[in-house]
Amino acid sequence: MFKYSLDNKRYHTLNYFYKNKFHDKVFKISLNGNFSCPNFKNGNGCIFCSHGSGDFAGNKNDDLVTQFNQIKSMMEKKWPHGKYIGYFQANTNTYAPVSELKEKYETILNLPNVIGLSIATRSDAISDECLDYLEELNQKTFLTVELGLQSIHDKTLKLINRGHNLKNFDDYVKKLKERNINVVVHIINGLPYETKEMMLDTIRHLNSLHIDGIKIHMLHVIKDTPLAKMYEKEKFHILTKEEYIDIVCNQLELLDKRIVIHRITGDPTKEDLIAPKWLLKKFCVLNDIDKEMVKRDSYQGKKTS
Repeated sequence: MFKYSLDNKRYHTLNYFYKNKFHDKVFKISLNGNFSCPNFKNGNGCIFCSHGSGDFAGNKNDDLVTQFNQIKSMMEKKWPHGKYIGYFQANTNTYAPVSELKEKYETILNLPNVIGLSIATRSDAISDECLDYLEELNQKTFLTVELGLQSIHDKTLKLINRGHNLKNFDDYVKKLKERNINVVVHIINGLPYETKEMMLDTIRHLNSLHIDGIKIHMLHVIKDTPLAKMYEKEKFHILTKEEYIDIVCNQLELLDKRIVIHRITGDPTKEDLIAPKWLLKKFCVLNDIDKEMVKRDSYQGKKTS
């Protein structure tokens, strides 16, 4: 069995990380704090974005406590004694005055059995005042900051209208790590015109930044997005399931074994998805990744220098 897994996975699972750290069942509860995004001012935001990240977060028309309790009540039916992490998922969750951040974050932190916060944001939306506040939060709870990167290649970042470059991202990872804040990074495999080697280079670079966790997504084309228009016009290559699995397994082999895998595929809604349709069978993708790692007799970090 791989050291950092409780269920025969060959990569460092989030379940293992939480169980090892908190000695209890831990759930992330996705919340919509009704934040905006600085990249909306650049047109339509990132070209793959539907209405802002976090499509599966809570209903922004409900207050945060209502959102939290609705999800918690479902979890309690199966795991009545779990612990909770409030996950500010939708849009850019540091893109507001610190006074507003404090009000929203601490509303959740004050709820029973909440042991931490996970805050999804962008490297170009963290002010110095916000950094100071995050450092303060990190002293009193388990804090994770999730940063969207998608690719290390500036040419790709420009193509997808990311709104920042790699240097900006690297600078803010460094600033967060200097404050001992856990950093989780989102990347996307299969971005238009990227090669397999480019995707592997993204992993090599993230190893050098000593991040704490990663979310690996597969590019999917959603209706009514700039990416959908681009795909209709250019018909760029969309990775097959076999190509995606091969790339992910190679990425895992390169990835430092101490980096926690928070996500290894996506789960788009059937109604909105244009391509690839194979992504709808999430558990088949997960199982096939496991099978390929067994077939290779491989594990996370096997090829890490």
